[in-house]
Amino acid sequence: MEANIRRFLPGNGSGMKLVISVISLILFVGVIIYAVYETTKATVTVMVDEEEVTVQTHASTVAELMMEQEWDVNEYDHIEPSLDSRIDGNMLVTWQPAKQVAMTIDGEKQNVWTTAEDVEQLLAEQNIEYNDHDHIEPAVNTVITEDLVVNYESAFQVELTSDGEQQGFWTTSTTVADFLEKENVSLGELDRVEPALEERLDEATDIRVIRVEKVTDVVEETVAFGTVTKRDDDLENGKEKVVNAGAEGQVNKHFEVVLEDGEEISRELVKTETVKESEDRIVAVGTRPAPETVSRSASPKPAPTSTPSPTPASNNSSSSSSESESKSSGGRTMTVSATAYTASCSGCSGVTATGINLNNNRNMKVIAVDPSVIPLGSKVHVEGYGTAVAGDTGGAIKGNKIDVHVPTKEEATRWGRKSVKITILD
Repeated sequence: MEANIRRFLPGNGSGMKLVISVISLILFVGVIIYAVYETTKATVTVMVDEEEVTVQTHASTVAELMMEQEWDVNEYDHIEPSLDSRIDGNMLVTWQPAKQVAMTIDGEKQNVWTTAEDVEQLLAEQNIEYNDHDHIEPAVNTVITEDLVVNYESAFQVELTSDGEQQGFWTTSTTVADFLEKENVSLGELDRVEPALEERLDEATDIRVIRVEKVTDVVEETVAFGTVTKRDDDLENGKEKVVNAGAEGQVNKHFEVVLEDGEEISRELVKTETVKESEDRIVAVGTRPAPETVSRSASPKPAPTSTPSPTPASNNSSSSSSESESKSSGGRTMTVSATAYTASCSGCSGVTATGINLNNNRNMKVIAVDPSVIPLGSKVHVEGYGTAVAGDTGGAIKGNKIDVHVPTKEEATRWGRKSVKITILD
């Protein structure tokens, strides 16, 4: 083989020199071409996350440069100048790779790509104008990193009425209960809240805390005494004698009172305590017939004679004697049907037709009459009741009927309806 190659060479010495010359020429041309190639490259400085990288490139655009360097570019990355910009001379390219951040905005979750440096810039990218009352977590100066979670809740105003005061509050709470907890509004066991604790909040919500308390109220009340009549054969008919004046009793009524914001809403009687029993008023009523009396001025009726008729003087004497007897009887007497009533009866005002306030005079002796039979204002003695004033009228009191006033409904029930003898004293 070597012999064959040598055969084609012009000569051993001169052929070798020729080959070396050709190879040298090729190498020289290659070096020149390489030098020219290298010297025609553009110098590009790339700033990546504040780190500087310098490269030599024949790429014509920024996009070709990124591909040439096998840099993975995301569509959300920020590159300046843009990818389609042409590379010219010494060039500075700023590249900010985008990061994915999980955001919750007013309860709505979403993933966003961002080139923001901190949370404040991220909010600006999302066109969120925040104020000091909004809830932002983490803080606005937090640096953005991969997989950062950002929570933003916009604040709104609500009105709170509690303990007699009305105030406006900025809040990001979602429910009434959450709002009261954040504002340190404590609730008692019985307190109420409107709207309910589980209701959601918005700008139209007005919250009212109603303070509820139960207290015990003890009311002292007097118990009126009743009047009991007893027949007494030792007293003349029509006369009365008070055996026992009677005494009012006392009870303490215990009420459970419900107050809302200091105003009474309801009360319920839970216990009645008797402090003192009442004592009946006992009246003895005379039943002994009055003794018959004969006028001393009267004389036995003479037998018929021929004696002339009495003179006018004797007639005047007889008339005077009869008038004296009428006055001594004490007035006009009649029998009537008697019922009883109280100042608090159904439809009663407690004030009589003549202006007597029976609410303030519970034990006053007053009877209702028919004024055409017994004049109003008259003093009348009522059998089994005593001396009373004719001070009232009634729609059902017509003719020989009266209605006697008693302090309590129990006494009115005990009285019932009875026939009694009355005497009009004046």
